[in-house]
Amino acid sequence: MKLVKAIVRPNRVDEVREALEKLGVPGMTVTEVRGHGRQKGHTAIYRGKEYNVTLLPKVEIEIVIPDNIVDSVIDAIVKAARTGEIGDGRVFVQHVEQSYKIRTGEREV
Repeated sequence: MKLVKAIVRPNRVDEVREALEKLGVPGMTVTEVRGHGRQKGHTAIYRGKEYNVTLLPKVEIEIVIPDNIVDSVIDAIVKAARTGEIGDGRVFVQHVEQSYKIRTGEREV
C-alpha cells in the first residue's frame, strides 16, 4: 500500500476528487493547509495598506491505495490539478506497512 499526499490549489480540489472517483478510489482525507514553494507568496492590499502574504492557502489530499494503481492515481491527480502556473502543488508517495480499521480492528497489509 502507498500513502499519496497531494498539495493542490483550493480551486482544483473538485477536479482532483472527480478524477479519483473515476479511478474507483473509495475515499480521501482533505485538509486545508497554508504554505509556499517557489512563488514565495504575493503582495496584497488591505484597507489601503500593502502587505506580503507569504503563506498561501492550499489543500492537502491524502489517500491510501494499493501499489498496483499508484501510477494511474498520480497521473490523474497531476492532470486534474495542473494549471501550468507556479504554485500548482506537489505529490508525495510514501510506503504504508499496514493499516487498521478502528471499528472492526481488521488489519490490512
